[in-house]
Amino acid sequence: MPFALSSLTLSSPAFGPGQAIPRKHSGEGEDISPALLWEDVPKGTRAFALFCHDPDAPLVQHGGYGFVHWVLYNLPAETTQLAEASTAGTPGVNDFGLPGYGGPMPPQGHGEHHYYFWVLALDVDLDLPAGLRLDELLARIEPHLLGMNRLVGRYRRD
Repeated sequence: MPFALSSLTLSSPAFGPGQAIPRKHSGEGEDISPALLWEDVPKGTRAFALFCHDPDAPLVQHGGYGFVHWVLYNLPAETTQLAEASTAGTPGVNDFGLPGYGGPMPPQGHGEHHYYFWVLALDVDLDLPAGLRLDELLARIEPHLLGMNRLVGRYRRD
């Protein structure tokens, strides 16, 4: 899947671009998803999907995205933000083998990792089943991609 950035923007009140992700959003903390907000939505958007991955992870699963921490989809076009620990949308399966969000938790002594939170704007309404892995989701939505962008945060395990 080509990762061409668009005018769509993604931000979080929890951390800014390149900043540290707060511990409460990590596997060492409360392990809850951060609040996210997106703007400058492409015209014709009918749905959104989100995912988070760690390309610095030593274990690569199901393709070349590194370790996948979150897969979320079936978000309608009127959804332009998610609250912290949101239950909106349909959860896919992360590389922990669990549905929903699994926060940063790099291996002990592995240094700082970068976590890419992506929002993808789509030109179709989604009604996909729960439990898709990232590669399965991307295969289904790629032809419908209108725009995308990312927010990158950092995390180092204590």
